[in-house]
Amino acid sequence: MMEEERTARPALAPCRDYDPASVRRALEAVIRETGGLDWVKPGMRIGIKLNLCAAKKPEAAATTHPVPAAELTKLLTERGAEVVLGDSPGGPFIAPLMHRLYEATGLQLCVRAGGTLNEDFGYTEAEYPEGKSLKRFAYVDWLRSCDAVINFCKLKSHGMMGMTAGVKNLYGVIPGTHKSEYHYRYEDPMRFADLLVDLNEYVKPRLCLCDAVEIMEGNGPTMGEPRRLGLLLACRDPYRMDRLCAALLGVKEREIPYLEAAKRRGLLPEEDPEILRMAEPYALKDFRRSGATASWFARSEDDRGLRKLAKRGMYVLFRSRPVPDRGCVGCGKCAQDCPASAIKIQGGRARIDRRACIRCFCCQEFCPTGAMKAQRSLAARLTGR
Repeated sequence: MMEEERTARPALAPCRDYDPASVRRALEAVIRETGGLDWVKPGMRIGIKLNLCAAKKPEAAATTHPVPAAELTKLLTERGAEVVLGDSPGGPFIAPLMHRLYEATGLQLCVRAGGTLNEDFGYTEAEYPEGKSLKRFAYVDWLRSCDAVINFCKLKSHGMMGMTAGVKNLYGVIPGTHKSEYHYRYEDPMRFADLLVDLNEYVKPRLCLCDAVEIMEGNGPTMGEPRRLGLLLACRDPYRMDRLCAALLGVKEREIPYLEAAKRRGLLPEEDPEILRMAEPYALKDFRRSGATASWFARSEDDRGLRKLAKRGMYVLFRSRPVPDRGCVGCGKCAQDCPASAIKIQGGRARIDRRACIRCFCCQEFCPTGAMKAQRSLAARLTGR
């Protein structure tokens, strides 16, 4: 196998816990297998794009754990690079909120390792005429100023996309409240999936890493339950890394809209038996998803007539929806975050206008009590999809 082809494939290494020495060994192993860090030169400014979706403690498994982020920072600074770490979660992209998030997620560990936490909360309009869904978008300035970007994600369940890992993590290059606008504009799951692929093609991260030591299942990506998988992953290709992630979770690729979008655009081979064999010893048999996805019946530009109508009907039949359970306290956070203004608080409880709901699951992702759930349809539950 040619060296370029070998290093383009994903790598994984066992890592039982977040002991720094164990994490360092695993990181070095997966980075070496994917081509190493010889491309890092003294004086380079490298941005590590983490998953910092909420102000959660590391043990909640909602965010990239600070120990692997710190060990990566050490590997880069040892080569003379300047390292800045950050993200832009939902909500206002402003210093007070981000400082609270940095503290909650334990990122001072990365500062002690020689990195800096992002303090630039500006953004600029990026032009991307080659995009399929996204031709122009708001792009955070802190990554624009970097010589290279490393995408360091967390493996979790996700209500809208089925799974969040490397590809979905780059939605964080869009600043804070702009995300709601894009959810509203790209409410169809496959259009949103193409948006994610566009972002990955625009940013072109130099390396993708995945914290899968503790993953999240159930009501992800913020209020699910941690589960030990005990792995660190790396790849130069975000789509191939996420293919490995899906195999590890036991989730079919056609249930991950952005993997289907990448295949349609020739960015991911239809099949890759070697990646499936790599995942087999570690693959979960009972991973609990957050809702169900619609790409089983993904529509295509080539669909016509009865085929188009049938796919639309199946999509409506099998799509998930957000539902508040008895734990709803009527705090109003979901109504505040809903890009479609489909939620009102009535009688001390969230009420969703189903005709207005675009099923972006922002309400579920940012519900502070975890009361909003991604509910699979009856048809999906009956058929096991």
